[in-house]
Amino acid sequence: MAWLFDAFRLLHIAGGFLALFTFWIPLVTVKGGRTHNRSGWFYVYCMGFVALSALYMGVYRIFLDPSADESLIAFSWFLIFIAVLSSASAWYGLRVLRIKSRRAPHRGLRDLGFSLLLFLSGIAVCVYGFRIGFPLLQYFPLIGIVLGAQQLYYWRSVPKTRRHWILEHIGAMMGCCIATITAFTVFGAPRLLGVSSVSIILWFLPTIVMVPLIIAFSRHYRNKYNPPA
Repeated sequence: MAWLFDAFRLLHIAGGFLALFTFWIPLVTVKGGRTHNRSGWFYVYCMGFVALSALYMGVYRIFLDPSADESLIAFSWFLIFIAVLSSASAWYGLRVLRIKSRRAPHRGLRDLGFSLLLFLSGIAVCVYGFRIGFPLLQYFPLIGIVLGAQQLYYWRSVPKTRRHWILEHIGAMMGCCIATITAFTVFGAPRLLGVSSVSIILWFLPTIVMVPLIIAFSRHYRNKYNPPA
């Protein structure tokens, strides 16, 4: 099983790097254009594999690795939460486009279930983080709680703004990117820098940078499609 874990880890790293570099292409290209769509789907496929491999590695460390200590188990729970956050955000970002013409509250069990899973897993990991005194698990899952609650509110409410799906799509994909970059800073950056640990500020830096970007992009497109009277 160790060789399979190592293989998944290498593929996980490769998929993460591809997703990280591809993400910026659909962000800056014409929305709905050929380049935007192709690069966007490539990003989604990469993130799908990244999420599945992260889930496998996290479960392996927690339940199948007898040498895993408390610190490694804590990081493994973080890895599992990253898998939930990235996959739920990507799924939401796709689904808001598929059913953009809805005029009533959405009742799709898959969509509501994925958003509810993100919300509840955020609460569970946050509680676990406070129980073991691990700051990364104490505060980072708040992103999942907020995003999960926002997604549930969107699904169960009637859209009232023009092209609301674009705002939700951009926010979801940028939220997915937060998961990718944070995972890199937590697991990849220390190895590339050759250090055993980094400041917790570095762990939260992607969130500190990306959240204002999400707000700025959302405000830009909200004003573009729904200009104030």
